[in-house]
Amino acid sequence: MRKLIYGMNVTLDGYTAAPGDDIGWSVPSDELFRFWSDQLQATELSLYGRKLWRTMSSYWPTADRQPGATPAETEFARRWRDMPKAVFSSTIGEVDWNTRLVTGDAVAEITRLKAGDGGPMDIAGATLAGAAMRAGLIDEYVLATAPVLVGGGTPFFTALDSWVNLNLVETRTLP
Repeated sequence: MRKLIYGMNVTLDGYTAAPGDDIGWSVPSDELFRFWSDQLQATELSLYGRKLWRTMSSYWPTADRQPGATPAETEFARRWRDMPKAVFSSTIGEVDWNTRLVTGDAVAEITRLKAGDGGPMDIAGATLAGAAMRAGLIDEYVLATAPVLVGGGTPFFTALDSWVNLNLVETRTLP
């Protein structure tokens, strides 16, 4: 059985995006880029919801060719392009960048993928992750918490019917 990991940058008050899908509060350091790049390298398949897919695919395919791209950004861009991805959406017609489109029942497909052989999968996008969270499919949560309060927006955690007890595995301070 594969492990499913949900990790994102998150504000101290628990949001992945401020109102209006604003992620301007998240300006990663090179060390944070390297952290996420290492996470990506250890992953076999990335699962995306539509909104985050559109954000990521509008920038990362060519980010390494942007003026001023740091070595950490360049490495992340290369790994992102090469990573096999699945996008879950009923409104997108096609995807690219080493990606397949899933239009059916997301929880059923994630359950099927998780039951198969292979390395870890990550899940990105609060709506998709929320569905997997409610279904009890997420094995590990990785939060890169920024010291900022945005007061509202897209929450990292979804509303749940019951408590989920977690074990703290690691903490690390990054610039």
